Amino acid sequence: MAGYGEGLGVDPYAHLTVATILRTRDIPWDIYMTARLISDRELQLLRRYDKKEESYQSKLLREGGPLYTNAFLAVLKNVTKDETLQYVLALIDDLLEVDPSRAALFLPRPEGSEPPSIDPYPILLRLIQRPDWFIQDKAARLLTAVLAARAARRARAAEEEQTLATFIDWLCAQLRRPSHPLQGVPAAAHCLAVLLRDPGNPQLLYDAMLGCWQLSFYAPATDLLASSATVGGLVDAARLAQKEKLVRAALLALANLLAHGPASLEFAIVDKGLPRVLETRAAQGWDDPDIPELIASLRATLEAGVASLSSFDRYKRELLSGSLAWGPLHSSDDFWKENAAALVDQNSKLLRVLLKLLESSRDATTLAVACSDLTRFVNAYPHGRGLVAELGGKELVMRLMVHPDAAVQRQALACVQRILLSRDHASALSPES
Repeated sequence: MAGYGEGLGVDPYAHLTVATILRTRDIPWDIYMTARLISDRELQLLRRYDKKEESYQSKLLREGGPLYTNAFLAVLKNVTKDETLQYVLALIDDLLEVDPSRAALFLPRPEGSEPPSIDPYPILLRLIQRPDWFIQDKAARLLTAVLAARAARRARAAEEEQTLATFIDWLCAQLRRPSHPLQGVPAAAHCLAVLLRDPGNPQLLYDAMLGCWQLSFYAPATDLLASSATVGGLVDAARLAQKEKLVRAALLALANLLAHGPASLEFAIVDKGLPRVLETRAAQGWDDPDIPELIASLRATLEAGVASLSSFDRYKRELLSGSLAWGPLHSSDDFWKENAAALVDQNSKLLRVLLKLLESSRDATTLAVACSDLTRFVNAYPHGRGLVAELGGKELVMRLMVHPDAAVQRQALACVQRILLSRDHASALSPES
């Protein structure tokens, strides 16, 4: 994934989305049974699940999840037609979007289990090698989710270890030559971030951190690595790793990100607690002479950067990092009175970033804080209500009023009231009143 323009070219299916595929395609499942690619039982399961309401699909998965995941895996294993593979991967992506914990349904089960287990690993490793980008992307994300969901155990099967090694090799190959010029880097960054959360596999952690280190040399990728998931994984590895090679790899990746990444990375790294990690690690003894030097260099870089930041600089860096967390800047009326106007500089650049978070973030805390920030902006900036409405902010916030997280719902309701009503009327209707 060294460059966005390298790789295999733009896939003809790159415009497709999960929703489009599921809405517009009808798969003739019976022909695959006739061709003996799936069993009669699998055919009945696919017919029972496909094209049904989400509530009914959820009921089926609760009652017999392994039956349905086996049917999906049977199609992925035996069918070669791109359109059918895309459709089944879209079905799986859709069910994981509703409940990510369903990834555990795809895990290999012990011998003698009923139904007999279908090993997902060789199937998904084969799919990530196919030329179609949609198939590659969804197979890689499913493989990442399954690996992340596997039961924590001291001993792992040799086949699972080989799967991890092969998948990391594929991700690192994407760093050098992305399969998709625009989406390859984000996909690999997402997968690496998830794999960084596995503390039980030192070699996996080491390889994932080396992948992040390679990514940090390429400017287009460093913006993505500013995400809290990737940075948080590296900081956690620096904090928790027992082996020196893991600590060294984490510190090298973080140092390179600070040197080559956007300004927002420094805030994200500080926000995830690296200064305290460095303070603790500096008091330890190390056999590797590079580690004390890395710690000292990182501490000096962070201290110089943080000391020079104004309150608005800190807010700007947090906003550009793509991850917001509750803190004094988000609740200070004085801060917003002084700085609300800065959000509309350069054609409302930072205000648009804030609205983009409301549209694309999946983190509940980020969404709740962003709604609160938008409310405070409207309160503090003259004509803020009209500007937010003009940029589509009202519609974005209204969608969040039905978000499953209660805090997001509450902040979205308060924000919508403030956008629609004058301050006096909104205050009269607020929950606090």
